[in-house]
Amino acid sequence: MAEETKAPTAHAGSSGGESRPERSGGDRPERSGPRGPRPGGGPGGPREGGRKYFRRKKVCKFCVEKIEAVNYKDVRLLAQFVAESGKITPRRLTGVCMPHQRRLSRAIKQARNIALLPFAGRAQ
Repeated sequence: MAEETKAPTAHAGSSGGESRPERSGGDRPERSGPRGPRPGGGPGGPREGGRKYFRRKKVCKFCVEKIEAVNYKDVRLLAQFVAESGKITPRRLTGVCMPHQRRLSRAIKQARNIALLPFAGRAQ
């Protein structure tokens, strides 16, 4: 057998011996950041030459303190969850669970409507 015959190469997932034409520009390059691939993994992973970053697990303040109802009259509590600009702080920053975030946002909106909390931050 001096002559070897090459079988047509098939892409993964194609049926039979059919070969598909190559796509131009459709395949994505390997994902990396603006300065190349990240050393040590994704966000929160180990970094080169620095302290290791540890993201603490956030717990719901209302669940820990066993606060069932979020009262719109409790301005001191509600003000903790409103940013200086007047926006309601999102769950990913405060660590509040979804049911309590819904009650909290409803209470903040009620407190705003009866002028216990401002709609916006201070004007400059």
